[in-house]
Amino acid sequence: MKIFFQWLISTLAILVAAYIVPGVMITPVGALIAAVVLGALNLFIRPIILILTLPITILTLGLFSLVINALLVLLASYLVPGFLVFGFWPAFWFALALSVVNWVFNLWSRD
Repeated sequence: MKIFFQWLISTLAILVAAYIVPGVMITPVGALIAAVVLGALNLFIRPIILILTLPITILTLGLFSLVINALLVLLASYLVPGFLVFGFWPAFWFALALSVVNWVFNLWSRD
């Protein structure tokens, strides 16, 4: 039940972030699928990319991880029908907004 609730929170966060950021279009069904795809990308691919880019991440004091998040959002937009991101900068701002909105929703839904 908790995983289903987290999935719904992620879907709502994606919808809110897409509403905030210009250059991102998403359908409600696309948001449901994007929540699963972004979760899978963050679970399986992000750790590998973080390890491979560790020197540049350390050099930029961790700010390069924002670029990695934006690239993962772009990858998710290619994989998910109904989720369109029009360029790198909208993906960057979407990833940043998604992180903040997810953080707020998770604060609100603490046990």
